Amino acid sequence: MMPELGKYAFEVLSAYAASLALLGLLVVVTLRRGKAAQAALARAEAEAKANG
Repeated sequence: MMPELGKYAFEVLSAYAASLALLGLLVVVTLRRGKAAQAALARAEAEAKANG
C-alpha cells in the first residue's frame, strides 16, 4: 500500500532509496572492519602468548 506522494514522488522515493543504500553500506563497512579488528586482536594475542 503506497501513499499518494503527488508531484514529489520521485524525490521522496529517491531519498528513501539513497538512505537505504547508505545504511546498507554502513552495515557492510562495519562488519568488514569488525572482522579486521577481530583478526588483528587474534594476531596480537597469539604474539603475546608466543612471547610470554
